[in-house]
Order: sequence, then structure tokens, then C-alpha cells
Amino acid sequence: MSNTKNPSESQNSRNSPKGEDRDTDNNTAQERRPSPMEVLRHARTQLGELTGMSAENVSSFEQTEDGWSLEVEVLELARVPDTMSLMASYQVELDPDGQLTGYRRVRRYERGRADAHRGGR
Repeated sequence: MSNTKNPSESQNSRNSPKGEDRDTDNNTAQERRPSPMEVLRHARTQLGELTGMSAENVSSFEQTEDGWSLEVEVLELARVPDTMSLMASYQVELDPDGQLTGYRRVRRYERGRADAHRGGR
């Protein structure tokens, strides 16, 4: 029986803690970082599970020094007609990996109501 590994592969195996080369370790670390779409989807799911309410859409989204910050629109109370349903905006904070670290309701409104017009705009 002979050693079929080439010498450079053997060297990398001995130097790496798990027998992987450094390039693979770097790629794995980068692959673990979620994409913005994954963060959005996961945030909506997490908020829905915590509040028991349906997260309908994300109205703002930005990456921060501490992770991610989103504003999510949630259906709080369904009414008939639908335009009278009670909606809420939640400010949601996530860590860099997309795990929810906090949320708070910042606004409540009827679905059919537009924001008040602000002067100068």
C-alpha cells in the first residue's frame, strides 16, 4: 500500500487542526455570513414567532456597526373590511449573524390610513 496523497496535501493536513487547508477555513467563515435576503426572511420569521403576529413586509433595512436594523410591518388585528385592520411598525435589531436581539413597536395605524402629510415635503 502506498501513500496516494501528494506531499503538499500531507503538509496541509498536518498543519491544519481538522485536516483542512487555510483557504477552506476562510471560505467556510465567509459562507456562514447570511446574505441580506436571508437576514430579512429570518427576521420576519423570528418576529412572527415571538409576537404571534403575521409580519407582512419590511419597510426599512440597513446594516449597522452592531449587525442589522429593520422596520417590519405587522398585522396586529384583522378586521373587515381589510382597510380597517390594525397594523404596527416594529423596529427590529439583529446581530451580524441575523439573530434577533431586540424589537419594539414604534407605530400603530389602520391599514387604510396614509401617514400624515408633513409640511415642506
